[in-house]
Amino acid sequence: MKAKKIVKDGMSMVVGAALATCAVFFFLMPSSLAVGSVTGVSIILNTFIPLSISTLTFILNVILLILGAILIGPEFSGKTVITTLMYSGMLSVLEHFMPNLESLTGDPLIDAVCYIFILGLAQAVLFSSGASTGGIDIIAKILSKYLHFDIGKAVSIGGICLAMTSVFVFELDIVVLSLLTTYLNGLVVDHFIFDLNPRRRVCILSQKEDQICNFILNDLHSGASIYNAIGAYSGQAQREIITIVDKSEYRKLMEYIKKTDPAAFITVYPVHEVFYRAKK
Repeated sequence: MKAKKIVKDGMSMVVGAALATCAVFFFLMPSSLAVGSVTGVSIILNTFIPLSISTLTFILNVILLILGAILIGPEFSGKTVITTLMYSGMLSVLEHFMPNLESLTGDPLIDAVCYIFILGLAQAVLFSSGASTGGIDIIAKILSKYLHFDIGKAVSIGGICLAMTSVFVFELDIVVLSLLTTYLNGLVVDHFIFDLNPRRRVCILSQKEDQICNFILNDLHSGASIYNAIGAYSGQAQREIITIVDKSEYRKLMEYIKKTDPAAFITVYPVHEVFYRAKK
């Protein structure tokens, strides 16, 4: 199981780093969007310092990685180091083979939209594996840990602060677009994080309570809670089964209930996060 998780996390880190690299190289850099990120700050510094954007990004990431190791923990920082190296390496390769790449769309607004969605997906993939691309993601994790912000909101807050530095270099329209892009990036991150592994809280009132509980425990290998309830109209005592399931478990559960007790009363709610201590 541990080896499977290592392989899964490794693949997620490679995919996330590749997506982030494509978002930055093909959409952020050609349009000079100073989106709130370390890469955005590097684009600004590149106008003053004769170093490549990938080199400046790497230097800033090293500083933030040290900060992350102190404030967040070694596991997150270790994975982020690997992802940052992959990200910086991929960016360097693209810079070498495709220097002075022009915008693929020719429109900064379209570039911004493409950047938002591709980077948001990359960040969600990396956060789900306990890693990040470094930079603003480290700042976001620190804000999330100590100020208890949703990770997407933390990305937006930290990013907007960095994006404000672009006012000293770029024209007002680029600055405004960068700020909007940074804010929307946080919303997209939250959207993808919650949709990568959606969970549902299923509440069931059924005459086949024992059979349904047995299916949840032994077939889905999940857990459930049972609460006493009284119907307001009938005044009769009933027992309500409540369980939290992922996407595949939800489909199997609904199919079983429809077959076992078509008259069951079911309510379903989306669940964003679940915290629990696994049984040994």
